[in-house]
Parts: sequence; C-alpha cells; structure tokens
Amino acid sequence: MRVLTCTTLLALVSAAASFAAGPAWVSLFDGKTFAHWEDPSKKSPAGDSFVIEDGCLKAVGHHRITEDLFSADTYRDFELEVDWKVSPGGNTGIKYRIQDRVFLLDQHFSRFEDSVNASLKNRPAGRPSKGQEYVIGFEYQLIDDQRNPDALRGGALHQTGALYDMFAPLKNATRPVGEFNHSRLVVKGDHVEHWLNGVKVVDASLKAPEIAAACAKRWGKDSPVYNLLVNQPRAACQISLQNHDADAWFKNIRIRRLD
Repeated sequence: MRVLTCTTLLALVSAAASFAAGPAWVSLFDGKTFAHWEDPSKKSPAGDSFVIEDGCLKAVGHHRITEDLFSADTYRDFELEVDWKVSPGGNTGIKYRIQDRVFLLDQHFSRFEDSVNASLKNRPAGRPSKGQEYVIGFEYQLIDDQRNPDALRGGALHQTGALYDMFAPLKNATRPVGEFNHSRLVVKGDHVEHWLNGVKVVDASLKAPEIAAACAKRWGKDSPVYNLLVNQPRAACQISLQNHDADAWFKNIRIRRLD
C-alpha cells in the first residue's frame, strides 16, 4: 500500500485546484512597456499611433501612420478583459479573428470600401512613412455614442458593445465618456460574446446569416473582404486595439486561452 507524504498531497491538491480554476490568465500589459504587443517604435519607419501614458496604452490622434496596436501572439479561442475609455467624440475598438491587414493605396476612391478591396488586390510595397493600415476582422465597438458621427449615423449597429455593423448591443451598458468601462470578450469556435460593465450585450455566431448579409451590403459579395470575413480562413489570429484617429486609453488587459 502506497503512503502519500504531506508534500505529495499538497502538490495534488494544488494541481486539482489549478485544473478546477480553468486556464490561467495572462496579463497583456504591465503598465510600462509594449511587452506582449508589436512595439510601434521598433517598426521601420517607426509607428506613432500608440504611446504609453499614465499606466495606459493610449491611442493618439494626429499621427503620421494610422494603425492598430497588435498582439504579439495569436489566439484561437480565448477570453479577454480590458478597461478602456474614449475622449469626447472618440472612436476605437477591439478587433479579433483578424483575417488580414493591409496598407491602403495612395489613390482616391469614391468609397472607403473600394480603397480597401483595391489595396488587397494590389498591395502597396513595403511600409509607408505615412498613411493608413486597415484591419480585416471583427470589431467590438468602443465609441462615444452621443457625439461621434459614426455612432449617430450608424445607429445601434455602430454603438458601444456592438459587433460592428453586424449585431447591435442588446442593452446600453456604457458609462459616461471620460470614465473607464470594463469589457469582456469571449471567442470560442464560431460563438462570440461581448460583455460590457458586467452585462452581456452581444451573443452571436460568426457564421450567422447576418454576418454574410452585412458583409455583402458593405463590401460587395464578390469582394476580397467578403470572402475573408464570411469564410474566415484563419482561426488563430492576432488581436488589435484600434486607432481611429482619436484619443483612447486601455489598461488592466488580460487574456486566457480556451482551446
């Protein structure tokens, strides 16, 4: 008969507790550095759309290169939590299941969507010293619902908590602009949940017919963007914090894998 020592018993109890608690959370921001993110200052040419300020990752307006801040790792199924706030009239978001990213051509197009589709078909060479990189993925919308023109023009589909342009939030759970909100994003298989300040505001499938309908309406059914968002060829993807040419702050960012 095997006799377990106290040390062995403690190890077994600890392992069981860890298993019961589920996957471990990992902090994605230490309040001081770009660890766990693509450091924009180390790109060539250096990026200037995000800085670290007052213990936050801050998206800033009036920059040379409009680009998101991308996670260094890729994620398939995950749970993400973050505290955020926007400036008055501000607009930002969290992009996930990112299928592609492309710098836009330095040409005039009548529609923004035409610019993105053309750039995917004829990618600019290299990284420009100025311009905009567009991210093709799904967006957890974060915005000033009362002042931002996109939120006012697009209605609930473009307001805070929405799966942008695809599913409106079930409830308005935002705090006043200038205060930090708490968001939780759950992605598992095709199922996604958007939580805002403890309230589930979106519960949807990325394979739902509403996704295809929204993509066809905005991007065109035969477009590269439609194919990427509807068919979703990539499952393990980066996550990004969006720069939408407005000040926005992010802190207390953590993630755990669910796969």
